[in-house]
Amino acid sequence: MNERSLERSKNELSEFLTRHRAKLTPADAGLAFTGRRRTPGLRREEVAALAGVGLTWYTWFEQGRDIKVSEAFLLNVARALKLDDAECSHLFLLAHKRPPPPEAHHRVTVSPLIQTLLDELTVRPAHVINLRWDVVAWNAAADALFGFSARQPELGNILQMVFADPEIRRRMPAWREDAPKLLAQFRYDFAVAPDDPSMLALVESLKDLSADFRRWWAAPGIDEVRRGIGSLIDAGSGRLRFRHETLVVDEHRHLRMVVYFAEPALA
Repeated sequence: MNERSLERSKNELSEFLTRHRAKLTPADAGLAFTGRRRTPGLRREEVAALAGVGLTWYTWFEQGRDIKVSEAFLLNVARALKLDDAECSHLFLLAHKRPPPPEAHHRVTVSPLIQTLLDELTVRPAHVINLRWDVVAWNAAADALFGFSARQPELGNILQMVFADPEIRRRMPAWREDAPKLLAQFRYDFAVAPDDPSMLALVESLKDLSADFRRWWAAPGIDEVRRGIGSLIDAGSGRLRFRHETLVVDEHRHLRMVVYFAEPALA
């Protein structure tokens, strides 16, 4: 990053922190009222105390000085400033140039309007995934096809389903074609946050669970990529073939909606 871009990032971070600090009152933060204040919002020392970090370190951070802060520091500041998921992600992007790990703050959800859009796609399976391909929302058609609602949250990950769920693999007649294309697409997503602990943990878990994943991950070379499964056996419809479209739901949190378009069923 050149010097001008770096300076702009520091200024944006400083403005972001100052603005959110000014939005909170002592009552919002659960602090006792101590009389009239010359400026609105919380003081720096109050944010530092709420976050459990040093006042000097927080002051330097808010001023945009060239200091390194940990993931835990950012999460503590995000909680002290009562940032929502999107704001927490923006803080990480400004400070670390990557989003926070999904499990570090709140479970990722979509807005009510996005869920309504999903539900209105009555004949087209559609689901929303995050950067590590956890399924965070879906419609009834996708649930009927994949059974998302019956899965534990930690098992609702597309890659884990494809590489480690024997039932899904049995229902994928073109598994040897689909699986490497899905992995090739995920490799692009992994490159966005290659040091993220949750991304690394997923990759290591899949290496342990699947020899095919382990081999293909170690030897990249697949050019064609895919975010959705290309064909699937459905009990009521036989073998279904799909094309897909991907829509950006939330750019900061890397949420994508994958919509399945079924082609005529094959015998």
